[in-house]
Amino acid sequence: MNVLVIGSGGREHALAWKISQSRLLDKLFISPGNPGTSQVGINSKIDNTPETILNFCKENNVELVVIGPEQPLVDGLADFLRANHIKVFGPNKEAAEIEGHKSFAKRLMTKYGIPTGSFKEIESTEYDKAFSHFKNCRFPVVIKADGLAAGKGVIICKNQDEAEKTLTDIFVNHIFGEAGNKVLIEEFLEGEEASILAITDGDNFILLPSSQDHKRIGENDTGKNTGGMGAYSPAPVITDSILREVEEKIIIPVLAGMKKEGRKFQGCLYAGLMITSGGPKVVEFNCRFGDPETQAVIPLVKGDFLRLLYSSADGKIDKSAVDFSNGIAVCVVAVSSGYPDKYKKGYEIKGLGEFSSGNIIIFHAGTEENKGRIVTSGGRVLGITAVLEENDLQKARILAYGALQHIKFEGMYYRRDIGMKALNKTYN
Repeated sequence: MNVLVIGSGGREHALAWKISQSRLLDKLFISPGNPGTSQVGINSKIDNTPETILNFCKENNVELVVIGPEQPLVDGLADFLRANHIKVFGPNKEAAEIEGHKSFAKRLMTKYGIPTGSFKEIESTEYDKAFSHFKNCRFPVVIKADGLAAGKGVIICKNQDEAEKTLTDIFVNHIFGEAGNKVLIEEFLEGEEASILAITDGDNFILLPSSQDHKRIGENDTGKNTGGMGAYSPAPVITDSILREVEEKIIIPVLAGMKKEGRKFQGCLYAGLMITSGGPKVVEFNCRFGDPETQAVIPLVKGDFLRLLYSSADGKIDKSAVDFSNGIAVCVVAVSSGYPDKYKKGYEIKGLGEFSSGNIIIFHAGTEENKGRIVTSGGRVLGITAVLEENDLQKARILAYGALQHIKFEGMYYRRDIGMKALNKTYN
């Protein structure tokens, strides 16, 4: 079959890389793609209007569209394509609201008894009410933009002064734009974070290997939130018993709840978790593959990934399509200096062709080709992923960081502690 992947980041490169290995595949198109995806498929600069994408699918006999980013899902691209008889991997607009509006997700969890932190919704028109709310808060608290903010709409406030400044930045200075017209003030959950990706047809599902993202820009989880500075998979904090609890108390009830609400979820449900002393609790749900978690998880998937995605989109998920490696993968993200704030683009990236080892995969995120050179074009530039058949986190880290020594671009920055949390702790 012919397949179209929508998106241009590291997540889409990882998805395209895996789909390209399927025996079911004839042609793979990526729109708009990046220099990395051009190595595994055909980059196609399609205008991002639903009508143009539909026409492309018809002209190129595309049988499956895989939507990577959240915005087109929240905007209803999947609905439009399905209404025109194109199979889509990704939820419809109603189901994508589980990410599009954090308040909807919180209310859903409360209604169906899914473990999460307590919360309060505050509209921008209730600015003064929020200040009085802080007087009775137990700090730290988490303030989240209700809408989509590219993974950066979360700020942890240690005290009342920080909380009031954050609210002013969101409501008055509009640092998150319209996404911040409403915020959630949430209980700060203590524990260790982990991510679970569930591939589902809306009724049945299969869980991909667990992972742990590193959101903060600085080492030891300091500084501003980013879209993600690295990840590794599997995450040892997700033990077999924790995984069963996640299935029974989170994944099964949320899929059932979404179906009951008339929002049947078909695609990849991302559960961002905090493993607390009282068990796993949901920090957030996303309506798509995580980024950069996908760059660490996908290399551990064996079998026919395209068959899994197609069967899910077709409404009859084939769980036998894939199996999982017993190994480990570590992805370290190289970013532009200044990210997640202002940064410069257009710097040449050197050293990309120096990898002969099959243990290293370079996923392109914010890159483009300019006069035959690969240059930086985004905040997160590359995901350097080391993959091992054995579960040796330290060895995988050494490989990933060793590979980074060969890559250079002006202002390159990366965290040096990806995976250290797991190495420093013992899990039962």
